[in-house]
Amino acid sequence: MTSNPQDPTREVPVTEIIPPGSSPAPARHSSSASSGQEHQLPATMPVFSSPRTGPRPPWLIGIVILLTVIGAGTWYWWTAGIPPVHYKTALVDRGPITAIVTATGTVNPVVSVQVGSQVSGKITQLMADFNSVVTKGQVLATIDPQPFQARVSQARASLKSGHGNLAKAKNMANQRKLELDRMKTLLRQQFVSQADLDLAATNFRDAQAQVEVAQAQMDQAVATLASAKLDLGYTTIYSPVNGIVVSRNVDVGQTVAASFQTPTLFVIAQNLTQMQVDTNVSESDIGGVVEGKPANFRVDAYPKHFFEGIVTQVRNAPISIQNVVTYDVVITVDNRDLKLKPGMTANVTIVTAKKENPLRVPNGALRFRMPGALVDRKVTQVWVMDQAKQVHQAVITTGIADSLSTEIAEGVLKEGDQVILGIETPEEQAQKKLPPGFEGGPRMR
Repeated sequence: MTSNPQDPTREVPVTEIIPPGSSPAPARHSSSASSGQEHQLPATMPVFSSPRTGPRPPWLIGIVILLTVIGAGTWYWWTAGIPPVHYKTALVDRGPITAIVTATGTVNPVVSVQVGSQVSGKITQLMADFNSVVTKGQVLATIDPQPFQARVSQARASLKSGHGNLAKAKNMANQRKLELDRMKTLLRQQFVSQADLDLAATNFRDAQAQVEVAQAQMDQAVATLASAKLDLGYTTIYSPVNGIVVSRNVDVGQTVAASFQTPTLFVIAQNLTQMQVDTNVSESDIGGVVEGKPANFRVDAYPKHFFEGIVTQVRNAPISIQNVVTYDVVITVDNRDLKLKPGMTANVTIVTAKKENPLRVPNGALRFRMPGALVDRKVTQVWVMDQAKQVHQAVITTGIADSLSTEIAEGVLKEGDQVILGIETPEEQAQKKLPPGFEGGPRMR
């Protein structure tokens, strides 16, 4: 064991090391033939003090561990370097693109007639029910006609009274005419005064006016009778068109009141073999919808069947609901098999544009933004990876688009170029290294 040279030393007598009375060890003889003397021990010899063996302070151990960790991290960073970036890429290719607009709507008949009542009263008979096939002029219902028949009788009596009053007025006018002629004769013979002649002329004119009043009263009675007969005719409800009754809103014994608003008794669809879908298209999509565009839709009753139709009308009247503006687009569809019923909800897809073989790029390439790179929002840019694995930006002009791809109208891209869709995560890189069949599904978080 090597002692520290800085430790203090002291000299002690030999007797303290070798007690007296003990026989000293035999002296070693030198191998040299010239030396025969014994080696003797000195009177005193130095004694070194033993080193301190106490515990080391804990801060010293922490500093050593910290320096070890820093050194290991520095070595790993220096040797590993920056890991390479792996990109998700796709090819620029050619293929069909179909631009569509989706909306919801309601299936309705092309012509739907609401049959109402112009008079008030109690329903006494119903000759049609739901789904009844009716023809134009067919009786659908009857309102109690007795009050209206009484009004007709009253109007006829008033008309007869008017005839009598007119005849009486005419007779009185004839009498006043005779009196006027007699006064004129007597005045020439100077048997009456001029005043008597003037009074007779006045009476004659009053009689003529009374005839006109009686004539007017009779004409009024005729009109009243005609109105009463008309109201009596309104008690019978007729079908205005040929069609099918899709709704009946009254029952026998129910009273209808036609005071301020005409009550609707029946709804008749003129032709259920031709239907239309009234869809609400938002203002952001209405620009591409024009008359003549093809459309298809599905209803919940037949989720696997697509119905084909044509856009026949784009109405200009806006529909605003909670500050959301939509426009009514009418789609006509053939319903010969009568699968579509009025009121069904339709999920409509309108084809606004379609190209068979344009140059296209995945939509994900248009959404990708390179970290740290400046973005010019005035132009459309994509990131391209060349054959040397170098990436650069390319400016393009887009055309129509669907849910997967966008048409490249102008630009430097050509078919077969690789565009960047995103950056692979370490988990996706690890999935690529697994053998087939060992790929795990998406991790639940």
